[in-house]
Amino acid sequence: MKRLAIVLFRYDLRLHDNELLVWAHANHDYVIHTYCFDPRQITDKTYKCDLVKCDKYRLKFLIETIEDLNISLVNRGSDLHTYRDTPENVLGQLVQQFKGQYEISIGYHQEATKEETDVEKAIQQLAKDNNLHVKEFWTSTLYHPDDLPYNNPKAFPDVFTQLRVALEKQHVQVRRLVNPPNAFKSSPDGFPKTTIPSLLDFGYTNATLHSNSVFILKGGESSGLAHLHSYIWEKNLVQSYKQTRNSLTGPENTTKFSAWLANGSLSPRQIFFELKNYENHQGQRDAGYWIIFELLWRDFFKFIAMKYGTRLFYSRGLRQEPYVWKHDIKEYEAWKTGNTGIPFVDANMREIMATGWMSNRGRQNVASFLTKDLGIDWRYGAVWFESILIDHDVCSNYGNWIYVAGIGNDPRENRHFNMVKQGFDYDPDGVFIRTWCPELAQLSNEYIQTPWLAPTHVLAEAGIELGVNYPRPMLVVPQWNQQFKNRRTATQNQHHTQQRGINFYFRNHDKRQ
Repeated sequence: MKRLAIVLFRYDLRLHDNELLVWAHANHDYVIHTYCFDPRQITDKTYKCDLVKCDKYRLKFLIETIEDLNISLVNRGSDLHTYRDTPENVLGQLVQQFKGQYEISIGYHQEATKEETDVEKAIQQLAKDNNLHVKEFWTSTLYHPDDLPYNNPKAFPDVFTQLRVALEKQHVQVRRLVNPPNAFKSSPDGFPKTTIPSLLDFGYTNATLHSNSVFILKGGESSGLAHLHSYIWEKNLVQSYKQTRNSLTGPENTTKFSAWLANGSLSPRQIFFELKNYENHQGQRDAGYWIIFELLWRDFFKFIAMKYGTRLFYSRGLRQEPYVWKHDIKEYEAWKTGNTGIPFVDANMREIMATGWMSNRGRQNVASFLTKDLGIDWRYGAVWFESILIDHDVCSNYGNWIYVAGIGNDPRENRHFNMVKQGFDYDPDGVFIRTWCPELAQLSNEYIQTPWLAPTHVLAEAGIELGVNYPRPMLVVPQWNQQFKNRRTATQNQHHTQQRGINFYFRNHDKRQ
């Protein structure tokens, strides 16, 4: 009896560094590649916010990725079969269709969180009921869980630095890349082709690229690999990453690798070894250190999810004791739509709403504002990010939210971002704010972060009427106004120092004359 492998693609949408494909094509006569647009992950609603799990920006990127994967498989004599159903249903139907005709095996990559592991349990039960072989793989992280210096997930450290130091001290190695199969097998003869759904099939007319978007690239392995090569080799941006990684503007100031990493169309190991090749070529041992550092943060949140399971989604996070949050929908909507009256928050929230993207610096600040300043349940923010972010990764998203909210893995007690200081530090000339809050475009740099402190005549000259064409602030934290005063005092002192220098020059110049 001939052998048939049913491959379930999930968050591993690539040919490179894919052990599942190597196993399937080396050990079987036929291979059916499947991908399920699972309604539970696409169109189902989340928490209390009535948001679909995957809104148009992330969905567009996902569809582009699936289309690219199909083209890659077709070019190798195979193809991809897509379904708008749950994996359990699809695989169950395929098993019934081919049972008795072939010796069937099912293969997939493992994931860390409950909704995904529930699917794995259902597949294992399907296999057990039908006496089938199941093969599982893990390639979503830079370091393989089996190589970590810990006996089991429960022993995994709660602090990122402890993980980083342990890996460096014990010289834990990243596993080598896996090459794509030499030859790809086709589906069984006569197996019907499927059509990849479009955005229109999910009820979206379009998801056009916003003119101010800093994420301008398409989904798919081909695009991801081309971007990786361009970023490292053609544009030589590795050297400047540490200095630009907190930037709010510019498509090349950060790597943008996270979007392809999130759906697995780019392997973290591929990025790692490309950086190592670059370091060897440049003769600079740690040139890519800070990019690898971010990959390790991604690993950290994956392993934390494995350790704590569903606690990652609790209101209290990883804390033992309950945590009381507000559930003010009106305030949440003002935050979500960028109408808080705090320009640095509003600009970031308007960017994500219009593009599906926000900088890491922005994400930390708007999360801090929602949870620490407004005191609103962090899950409202997490599900909004899950719905709209192009690069949403469940472990990184929820892990970062509980981290910023102070109920996760942050070793520093009560970390609290000062919105005005952050705005002055990372958008000192107000370029980012003016891009996304054009009603503030004519306001001077002095007041761009704090329009509520601007004199009436200054607001009038800038065409701003608070509460009419730009919101009054939802709240004002004393430290924000103090930050403004400190900056103004520093500016005045600098001006006086410069003036004294000018006066001293002219007095002495006159004497020499």
